[in-house]
Amino acid sequence: MTGPNRTAWATMPADEERYRPLYARLLGLRFVNPGGVLCFLFFEGAIALAVLLALAELVTWWAVLVLPVVVAAMVKLNDMVAAVVVRSAALVPEQERDRFRRQMEPVVGRARVANAMTPVMVTADPMRPARRTDQSD
Repeated sequence: MTGPNRTAWATMPADEERYRPLYARLLGLRFVNPGGVLCFLFFEGAIALAVLLALAELVTWWAVLVLPVVVAAMVKLNDMVAAVVVRSAALVPEQERDRFRRQMEPVVGRARVANAMTPVMVTADPMRPARRTDQSD
């Protein structure tokens, strides 16, 4: 395998890794950094949702085991996609990044008005109907 090792792309220092929630450490998340409340919702919330769905007889009791695993797989997949995005963004040359930033600058307040000094007359009179040139009626 070529390139930097996996820990070189990590967003958290190794000494702070032990303070991360157990859910994030077990999944080996490197780029997605959920807090304690979000990890609680991912795991215990998925179990509670599966239990409620099973009690309502909308799903079987296997959902209590399957739903947290599916949620964990989706969180891990999101982390893997974030890793690909970060690595591909690191390969973009600095000149291209600067050009992209210049193109994406907001242009609020820079609108140009063509003949700003030309007066416009607004009247309440109805417009006359246009005359038809064809007299075939």
